[in-house]
Amino acid sequence: MVVTLSGELGAGKTTLVRGVLRALGWRGPVKSPSYALVEHYVFSRLYFYHFDFFRLTDEREWDNLGFSDDFRTDSVCVIEWPERVAQRLRRVDLALTLTIAGASRIARIAARSAQGSACLEGIAFS
Repeated sequence: MVVTLSGELGAGKTTLVRGVLRALGWRGPVKSPSYALVEHYVFSRLYFYHFDFFRLTDEREWDNLGFSDDFRTDSVCVIEWPERVAQRLRRVDLALTLTIAGASRIARIAARSAQGSACLEGIAFS
């Protein structure tokens, strides 16, 4: 599954990923991948990759980083700042846009594939 997270600095993209990882049972530290570009988390049957492409200045940098190998059928790839590599992404399943509304955040979620639609249907909103 490929999930993109768009929104300005401070909109809560990394905080959202931290919450997803905690919900999946991750108990270790969850760092922002701003400097490393990617942080990965291994679960028993799933590889979870958290990318942050804020620092990329040219999407051709993607070609030299080797990240396309991480986009496998047994992985979830969550991408902050996807617009920096938009032409390199083969498919996106869920696209989230976070906006700041005072002390709150608003999330708009769009399914872009059948897998994304199935995931969206399984999310409980409160």
